[in-house]
Amino acid sequence: MSASPEVQVLVVDDQRPFRLAMRAVLRHLPGFALAAEAETGEESVALVPDVHPELVLMDINLPGMSGIEATKRILELAPETIVFLCSTYKQDDLPPAVAASGAAAYVNKEELTAARLRDLWAQHGPTSSSSSTASPSGE
Repeated sequence: MSASPEVQVLVVDDQRPFRLAMRAVLRHLPGFALAAEAETGEESVALVPDVHPELVLMDINLPGMSGIEATKRILELAPETIVFLCSTYKQDDLPPAVAASGAAAYVNKEELTAARLRDLWAQHGPTSSSSSTASPSGE
C-alpha cells in the first residue's frame, strides 16, 4: 500500500475515451489520484509491481488477456489490491467467470461517477468491513 493519503488508481481500458473520462473523474475526486493507465490486461499486470495501485478499475473486455484474467493475475501479485471490474454489461448479463475473478465489485461504465466510485471504495476499500474477495455484485 502507498504511504500517500490519496488512493492510487490504475485505470485499465482499451478505449481512450473511457480512460480520459476516468482521468477527469479522478482529477476532481478528493482522496483519489491516477497512478497509471493501461490499454491491455498484459500491460496492467506488468505495471502493478512498479505502480503499486491500491485500486484498479478494470475493463472486462480487453484485447489479448481479458480483464477477468488480468484481475486474477494482479491479485496473485498484489493480494491487497482492490479491483473493480467495469464494462457495459447489465448485472444479469455478466460472464460467469466474473464471480471467480476475485474482483471486489462490478460497476457499469455508465454508472461510474465520482460519487459511485467513492461509495464503492467506502464499501470495499481496506478500511471497510468487506473482503476484497467478495462477490462483485456492485452493491
